Amino acid sequence: MKNNYHELVYECTRKIPQGKVCTYGLIADFLGLGSARMVGWALNKSFGAVPEVPAHRVVNRKGELSGRNHFSSPNLMQKRLEAEGVIVENDKVTYLESVLWRPQLEDFD
Repeated sequence: MKNNYHELVYECTRKIPQGKVCTYGLIADFLGLGSARMVGWALNKSFGAVPEVPAHRVVNRKGELSGRNHFSSPNLMQKRLEAEGVIVENDKVTYLESVLWRPQLEDFD
């Protein structure tokens, strides 16, 4: 993994499989960054990054689409998740545990 803070967050976020979500806190804990808020800040800066970072797959610890207002449309995060088969109701992922991805060292070669 690269050592640039943003790149670490982006690389981890790119590993989230389609149809799965991860939380800001799980990414922060895995990377040893200490703050879910810092992960959110980095993802907010990712728009337009190449290759694309699937920031729509990162939600808060309750499964809420707390980053939805940073997309070009507040509905875009939900639309992208639903297109991948994730059920979202009232701006919150339904059945969070069944679609939650937890980063592990094996995911990073």
